[in-house]
Amino acid sequence: MNIEHQVSKLQSSRRQFFDHCGLGLGKIALASLLAGSADRSLATPKTDYAGPLAARPPHYPARARSVIHLFMAGAPSQLELFDYKEALVKYAGRPLPPKFIRGQRYAFIRPDSPVLPPQFKFSRHGQSGAQISTPLPHLASVADELAIVRSMHTHQFNHGPAQLMLSTGSPQPGRPSMGSWVTYGIGSESNSLPAFVVLPSANGSSGGAANWSSGFLPSVYQGVPLRSQGDPILNVSSPSGYDDRLQRDSLDLIAGLNQEHFALLNDPEIMTRIRAYEMAYRMQFSAPELMDLSSESNGTLQMYGAQPGKSSFANNCLLARRLVERGVRFITLLHEGWDHHNDIRPNIQKQCQLTDRPAAALIRDLKARGLLDSTLVVWGGEFGRTPMVQKSVGQDNAGRDHHPQAFTAWLAGGGIKPGVTVGKTDEIGFHVVEDPVHVHDLQATLLHLLGLDHEQLTFTFQGREFRLTDVHGNLVDKILA
Repeated sequence: MNIEHQVSKLQSSRRQFFDHCGLGLGKIALASLLAGSADRSLATPKTDYAGPLAARPPHYPARARSVIHLFMAGAPSQLELFDYKEALVKYAGRPLPPKFIRGQRYAFIRPDSPVLPPQFKFSRHGQSGAQISTPLPHLASVADELAIVRSMHTHQFNHGPAQLMLSTGSPQPGRPSMGSWVTYGIGSESNSLPAFVVLPSANGSSGGAANWSSGFLPSVYQGVPLRSQGDPILNVSSPSGYDDRLQRDSLDLIAGLNQEHFALLNDPEIMTRIRAYEMAYRMQFSAPELMDLSSESNGTLQMYGAQPGKSSFANNCLLARRLVERGVRFITLLHEGWDHHNDIRPNIQKQCQLTDRPAAALIRDLKARGLLDSTLVVWGGEFGRTPMVQKSVGQDNAGRDHHPQAFTAWLAGGGIKPGVTVGKTDEIGFHVVEDPVHVHDLQATLLHLLGLDHEQLTFTFQGREFRLTDVHGNLVDKILA
């Protein structure tokens, strides 16, 4: 036997000993904890692990405390919903004049494709006189709460990159999403639910999970998708026979070992791991109550068109209000289904039937509960649709192609000036001609309303400082109250 080797082992530090033997000691310690824990609180951890998600003061006084992003993935047609163009009726069936399309390229149509007129009637609503089309009667009834921006534009033409551009400020995967930047900046007001929640409906988005990724930020800031049916998160329920006391003691033991590991490596992902264990434990108590819509009144359920136990955009809108009440900072309702390259009229009607009533109910409900002033609601897709038809005019399956040059979004609540329409496109809705608003401008404004300066909210990664708006972005002053 090598004596020098044995002496070296005897001289090892306690920390190294624990590192080498942690698994065995863990089992011993767990048995010890279970033997003497009868009088301990089951719901309270030994340490407060709020850490990086603790609520923090913003750069300056905020107008909003939380955000609900109604992400209409697939790109709704602004020409059928919010931006009426009489000239499209005039040019219907004919190619656009060359002055509009010079130098343009498209994925699925020729530049000389004929013009498609608006598929629905428009009328003015409220004291603001906002122009909204017939498939949106419920939204029209709250027109005076909206700030409609008709001059949105982006430089991304395809769905995946454009969705990432809207969500993360970059068309390439790997950047943090808006919800991640917000929670990195000001934390959360909830310690029993995730700070950043994603509620999907319809089909999956082209951008996928990168739309709610934390990118190069610590993963504690990542969005957490919740399911509308069954367990909100898979495996959040304890297995049979695993009671609260056993779980609480196990978590305390694991947290202690993780803290030892963190003291060695100073890796923030270890603290994320501790936070994840604790959040999962708390959600076993909070999530079932959150998801139980049967506690809502019949009047509220009818207003949203929600059905307890179902998966729908309507249920998600109601859940969004409940999440705001519980201090969740950022909620994304990801509703895919707006990519209408054909059958645009029936498809627009279908999506409006799914989303119009719940979106309007969300605004009414937030206002009735005194939450609209502190909650920013944002609606929109990743780009717009072309004035030209993708199929021959006269066919029942006519649709529109991708159009990054101009589209529409609307905002309501937290610091937004109600009852205004900002921006203007040319006579056919092809180019923005007044008050252009780039995606980065929208992001800068969203952060501003939360009290965050988009130029100061930065994170150093691979030798340089990054921000949500990167090196762009201006406030959209005309929609600020």
